[in-house]
Amino acid sequence: MPPRFVAAGVSEKNEQGKRAARDRLVQQRERQKASERRRRTLIVASAVVGVLALAAVVGVIAANSGGKGDKSEAGGPVAAPSGATGKDSLAIRVGADDAPSTLTIWEDFRCPVCAQFENAFRDTIHQLENTGQIKVEYHLATIIDGNLGGSGSLRAANAAACAQDAGKFSAYHDVLYRNQPQETDDAFGDNAKLVELSGKVPGLDTPGFRSCVEDGKHDGWVKKSNTAFQNGGFQGTPTAQLNGESIFPKKGNEPITVANLKKWVAEANKGKKPATVTPTPSGS
Repeated sequence: MPPRFVAAGVSEKNEQGKRAARDRLVQQRERQKASERRRRTLIVASAVVGVLALAAVVGVIAANSGGKGDKSEAGGPVAAPSGATGKDSLAIRVGADDAPSTLTIWEDFRCPVCAQFENAFRDTIHQLENTGQIKVEYHLATIIDGNLGGSGSLRAANAAACAQDAGKFSAYHDVLYRNQPQETDDAFGDNAKLVELSGKVPGLDTPGFRSCVEDGKHDGWVKKSNTAFQNGGFQGTPTAQLNGESIFPKKGNEPITVANLKKWVAEANKGKKPATVTPTPSGS
């Protein structure tokens, strides 16, 4: 009888040892999975920052290459769109006038880096606008027309100014970037295409808007804005500044991300009261 009890005890200990070994193996695998998840997260985050940084470099190259100069710098009447603000009335403001911080953005509607910036940060910028934390001042440039030829930058900027006359700049601005053609495709040079896209903004496609687009009502203003960009010492489009400090592709040593943009605005607004605003509609 005793040997049987001994055998049973050894068997039980062996089973316990096996269970412990299995538990350790499971724990090790879970630690490996967690480590792999963290590694993938870091890779994705680094890739996003890397794409934006590379995009900024491409924007710099686009702004400074070609040597053709902007073909749309001819003189002409300067008719600023309704509500234009800033020096020489060259900015279109979105958001409450009394918002505590100002995000200044220089953009070209043909610029692919500008579209990447807008697609990455559009929702965050609108959230900050609609909660009264920032106002955004848009300045329009025509760099791609100068470098690649065509007139899509100018025509789209004029159409956006016409949308500003109708009180629908923000929504139409977003529609243009969501439907941006390839950089080498001058589709925005066709006024009919710009009018077609206005149908995505409720109430914008009117006889007045069409006439403004087709007549190039704000062409002179767009050209003057582009001259201001060229004389401003900026490195390329997009240029983004928070209260005058550059934040794209980074602010100091920190790369621009959605989280960092929110953090930077919160830091800038510390102790300041947000504006009371009506949410700005965005185009489809």
